[in-house]
Amino acid sequence: MPDFPAATPRARVRVPLRFADGYGADAELVTFHGLTDGREHLAVVLGEPGPVPLVRLHSECLTGDVFGSARCDCGPQLREAVERIADRGGVLLYLRQEGRGIGLYNKLDAYALQDEGLDTYEANAALGLPEDARDYTAAAQMLAALGITELDLLSNNPDKAAQLRALGVSVRDRVPTGVFTTDHNVRYLRAKVLQTQHTLPLAALTAG
Repeated sequence: MPDFPAATPRARVRVPLRFADGYGADAELVTFHGLTDGREHLAVVLGEPGPVPLVRLHSECLTGDVFGSARCDCGPQLREAVERIADRGGVLLYLRQEGRGIGLYNKLDAYALQDEGLDTYEANAALGLPEDARDYTAAAQMLAALGITELDLLSNNPDKAAQLRALGVSVRDRVPTGVFTTDHNVRYLRAKVLQTQHTLPLAALTAG
C-alpha cells in the first residue's frame, strides 16, 4: 500500500485541445480532492489508456507553455507529449510547480542571474533556493486515484522516475522526449545534463 493519503477525483470535463501549429486532441481533464500539497494540479487523459499507459509529469512553465519562451524547452515538450500520449493512450499530469518548484517570480529572478553568467542551478543557489524543489507525492496520489499502478514515463529526468518508484509506482520504462534546442536554451539544456543527469545527447548541445 502507498504511504501517502489517498486523493480522489473531484471532477472530469472533456476539453478539445488545440495548439498553434494546428495539432488538436480531445482530452478529459480531471481535478482532485485531497492532494498533499494543496495545489490545483490537473490530469490530462488522452487517447485510450491501456494497462501500462504512457505518462508525463509536466511541471507548469508559464513562460514556455503560454508565451513560447525560447529560454527553455517546456513548450515544445508539452506539445510533443500531448501528441505522443494521445497516439498511445495515457495521461499528462500538469503539475503547478513553476520554476522547478520555486515559483514564477523567483524563476524570473533566476533568469536575471543567468543573464550575468550563472547556469540555471547556480542561479537558484545564489537566490538561496534548492536546485530542484519538486516533490512528486501529489503526482503519485493522482495516479493512484486514476487506478494507474504501472506506467511508462515520458521524461529525460531520472529523478522523476526515482521519486515515483520510491512512492510505490511501478515505472516500467523511462521514454526520452525529443531534443528542442534554440540559440537561447543550449546552456540551460547542457546544465540539465551535467548537473542532474538528464538523458539528452550532450554532443548535440554545443555551446554555440
